[in-house]
Amino acid sequence: MMRMLLEAPVFTIEAAIKAAEFGVDRIELCADFGEGGTTPSIGTLIYLKKKISIPIFVMIRPRGGDFVYSDEELEIMKIDLQMLKTLGADGFVFGVLKADGKVNIGACEDLIQLTDGLPCTFHRAIDATPSLEKSLEAIIECGFRRVLTSGGSNTVEAGKEMVKKLMVRAADRIVILPGGGTSPEHVPYFESTGYLKELHASCKMFRPSKNRFYPKDLKLSTDPNSYKQILTIDPDKVAAFRAVMDQKNERI
Repeated sequence: MMRMLLEAPVFTIEAAIKAAEFGVDRIELCADFGEGGTTPSIGTLIYLKKKISIPIFVMIRPRGGDFVYSDEELEIMKIDLQMLKTLGADGFVFGVLKADGKVNIGACEDLIQLTDGLPCTFHRAIDATPSLEKSLEAIIECGFRRVLTSGGSNTVEAGKEMVKKLMVRAADRIVILPGGGTSPEHVPYFESTGYLKELHASCKMFRPSKNRFYPKDLKLSTDPNSYKQILTIDPDKVAAFRAVMDQKNERI
């Protein structure tokens, strides 16, 4: 059996470097934390490929909001994917839906074809579909290697029964990657299925900004605290996951 892996979504250079330093096995590289992740800059990937050795899966998402994309947006996704592939991306994370909420198989297959065999994760767009079980089958049909889900709920805790159901249904056909408010306590729950191979957890924290001048009443984003704090990785949270997951790895 393979070692259980911990994946963390990261939105800053600092978080990516610390994730690798603290024991995360793979990062999901994104931009725009407030929108749940969009395509990061080319420069970010180039820099990180020189600094860290763990795999970097790159988010391909042209904007926040829904997952129903125009022809123009899909073309941008293809361009981004191809450019990021040439610059060393180890895998990609994306998901495209139709207006009725079902998986857009054709669009997803077109994107996967451009990866030249690199692994792809269908992200939490699955949680916005009318039937997670039918969507799972469509995602498998497309050729994705894994699917990130919180079971159709806002958090893994709320949707854990569905996540577990999907793991059993998927068996070894695809990796079900629980994510969305995961905690170390979820590891034994999902491990009981016999199909838990990877876990997605942000392990995030905010550190105070080094900036000491705050213009009065200036708002640079919808988050009033964004100018005063920086998103990064909490070593204690990573350690807590590692302690539980490494116990399982020792039993393998």
